[in-house]
Amino acid sequence: MTPVHARIRSTGHCVPERVLTNQDLERMVTTSDEWIRDRTGIERRHIVSPGETNLDLCEKAARSALAAAGLEASDLDLILVATTTPNQVFPNMGVLLQERLGGHGYPCTSLEAACAGFIYGLAVANSLIQTGQAHRALVVGGETLSRITDYTDRSTCILFGDGAGAVILEAASEPGILSTHIHADGAYKDLLYYPSGISQGFDRLRESVDFIQMKGSEVFRVAVNTLSHLALETLEKAGVGCADLSWFVPHQANLRIIQAITRKLGLPLERVVLTIAEHGNTSTASIPMALDVAVRDGRIQRGQLLLFEAFGGGFTWGSALVRY
Repeated sequence: MTPVHARIRSTGHCVPERVLTNQDLERMVTTSDEWIRDRTGIERRHIVSPGETNLDLCEKAARSALAAAGLEASDLDLILVATTTPNQVFPNMGVLLQERLGGHGYPCTSLEAACAGFIYGLAVANSLIQTGQAHRALVVGGETLSRITDYTDRSTCILFGDGAGAVILEAASEPGILSTHIHADGAYKDLLYYPSGISQGFDRLRESVDFIQMKGSEVFRVAVNTLSHLALETLEKAGVGCADLSWFVPHQANLRIIQAITRKLGLPLERVVLTIAEHGNTSTASIPMALDVAVRDGRIQRGQLLLFEAFGGGFTWGSALVRY
């Protein structure tokens, strides 16, 4: 029996039209454009307008990926949406997106693994395709982090933006998703989190008084060490070296984190896809967004070897080695 693999057929992304620049933030909190750019690499971020939702962004990203592949929603047999900011508790975001796109009958769900959510979704979809339970899957990462960001807290409000990215995976005879590696460690749960939910802090949630909480220096240290080790582990298990990589497509969390990882890997920054200056940290949306940008501007070509990596609250982290 011929082995079944999954490959990325197409990509898409969407950002809101509304832009929040560093100069805008200077008028909101005690900070400066120079300070933000120096410490994060961010110049601006896109945020949703009143009435605009995560589902709106996911739909546009998904339609872009479908159009790039020449497909319709009826050609899919699986939708996975990774997000920490769903439109509602239930139905899940996958079901809501299926309805928007006009699909019917096939399984749809959402998953939450913070900034590593897209990697988790890629791993799940890849497994389902390899085992024959799906043939063509839409995997989306979408966030509206501006809705849970405290714009009086200069340590967090400078970081986060909104957006969505999408990929279509399909069964193939040649490997596309070469490997995925996903991990978590709840011992770090208090370093980056959102306090409230349905079964805890619901009164605060209803009053919209809770926001993202982060201990930045601790997160930075663990992220750099963890992702550097994971990148080496991923390449070693695949029997390839950094020199074999065409592009590193990391979670766009902080330019200093990305630079620290590339230094440890000995990877030139010229082979890193960077969109953080324009998009900020869009959590689980950042890798598929960056991927789509680089595909559409011609940097990423068919046959090239890509490494994805992400690290998020929980802590969760993961990587994927991909032959595009």
